[in-house]
Amino acid sequence: MQQLYQSPFFGIALSVLAFAIGVQIQKRTKLAICNPLIIATVLIIAVLLLLDIPYESYNQGGAIIDLMLAPATACLAVTVYTKIAILKKNWLPILLGCTAGSLTSMGCVLLLCRLFHLDNSVTMALIPKSVTTPIAVSIAEQHGGVIPLTVVAVIITGIIGSVLAPILIQLLRLNNPVAAGLAIGACSHAVGTSKALELGETEGAMSGLAIGICGIVTVIFALILL
Repeated sequence: MQQLYQSPFFGIALSVLAFAIGVQIQKRTKLAICNPLIIATVLIIAVLLLLDIPYESYNQGGAIIDLMLAPATACLAVTVYTKIAILKKNWLPILLGCTAGSLTSMGCVLLLCRLFHLDNSVTMALIPKSVTTPIAVSIAEQHGGVIPLTVVAVIITGIIGSVLAPILIQLLRLNNPVAAGLAIGACSHAVGTSKALELGETEGAMSGLAIGICGIVTVIFALILL
């Protein structure tokens, strides 16, 4: 048994299987809270605890999956390219919207951290929570943030955005697919984009575009504000 979970293939297989189960549960229940990522996370934690498997052993395979994160995010450019006409027509609102979203996210986190007198390393870890993981980790690392906390904050932000996005779109009667996609991508990065792709091709493309723009804007703001 020990030889099994010490293999990198164990972490990969467990991650894929847990996510597949999450996808099936979400399809059957149709509930927003049954996000595949949430279910997969809970299942993986349960397996590790029940079988007393060290996280380091699981992460041998999990780290390999992490390597695929950046290329998978870059692949979103394909959907953006298919909507290049919309991008050309709405480039100014898209740029201003993503800039406003990034500044609002960073400003709110900075304000709340100062209000609750959080440590500077914690503050720096939480500020880039709304951008994709590789960019968020890079920003936090440069400013002395706690990297594991940044990763957790990014994941939680993405899950919350993915769960609440369809509800808020209906509640606010947001009928413009460009605005809906940009809002999802700006606040919940790649995890939210997966939900945006379910809502529509335009929403998915705009959400993917927002990931890139908000990432660049957040890096710039981090250099100026922090």
